[in-house]
Amino acid sequence: MFQKKVVVITGGANGIGFAAAEEFRRQGAEVCVIDKCPGAHYVGDIGSRETLEAFARQVIQQHGHVDYLINNALPLMKGLDSCSYDEFNEALRVGVTAPFYLTKLFQPYFAAGAAIVNISSSRDRMSQPQTESYTAAKGGIAALTHALAVSLAGKVRVNSISPGWIDTDYTEYEGPDAKQQLVHRVGNPMDIVNMICYLCSDKAGFISGENICIDGGMTRQMIYHNDCGWEYHC
Repeated sequence: MFQKKVVVITGGANGIGFAAAEEFRRQGAEVCVIDKCPGAHYVGDIGSRETLEAFARQVIQQHGHVDYLINNALPLMKGLDSCSYDEFNEALRVGVTAPFYLTKLFQPYFAAGAAIVNISSSRDRMSQPQTESYTAAKGGIAALTHALAVSLAGKVRVNSISPGWIDTDYTEYEGPDAKQQLVHRVGNPMDIVNMICYLCSDKAGFISGENICIDGGMTRQMIYHNDCGWEYHC
C-alpha cells in the first residue's frame, strides 16, 4: 500500500513508534526515524530546534519530499509537586513545539496526498494526579491537530489518535486490568498502528481535523460510588 512512500516518525525506536516503522517498512515505505535512543536511526533530541532543522534537512536531501509525518515522541510525565519550570517547558517542546516545527519545516515538501498523524493520549480528556506535563502536552497536540488541518486545507490531511492503555510489551492481562476496558483487554501497539496506516491511506481521504480515541471504550463508561464494586475513598 505504501510502496516508495516517505514516512517520518518521531520516537520510532520503541513502542508504538517502532511498531509503526516496522509496519510501514513491511508495506514498502521508506521510513525516517528520529529518536534520542541510540540506534541505526537519526539520533537526537526533538526538543532542540537545531536537531529538528538538521534532521529535516537530511530527510529532504535523501528523499526530496515527505508523504507522511507521524508525531509520536513521548513527552516527560511529571506532576505539580515535582515538575520544574524547565521540565514542563521540555515536555511542551517535545510534545507540541516539535510537531508544529517539523510540520513547518516539511510544509514546502509534502507530496500530493500527504498526511500527518499526531499521537495524543486519552489523557487529553482525563487525568491522574501528578501528570500535568504529559497531559498538557497531549492536550496541546490534540488541539494543534485541528489548527494544522485548517491551515493545510487542500494540501495535507491532519488527524490525531488518542491511545488509552497500550502495553508496548504485548502483555496479555486478565482480571480487572483487562475488564475495566469495554473490550475486556489491554491494547497493544498494533491497535494504534492499524489506525495510523488507515489515516495515511486514501481510504481516509475524507477525514481531516479529527481526533480518534482508541482505548477499548474505557473513557465511555461512567462509574459512580458503589458501581461495579468500585468505592470512592477521599
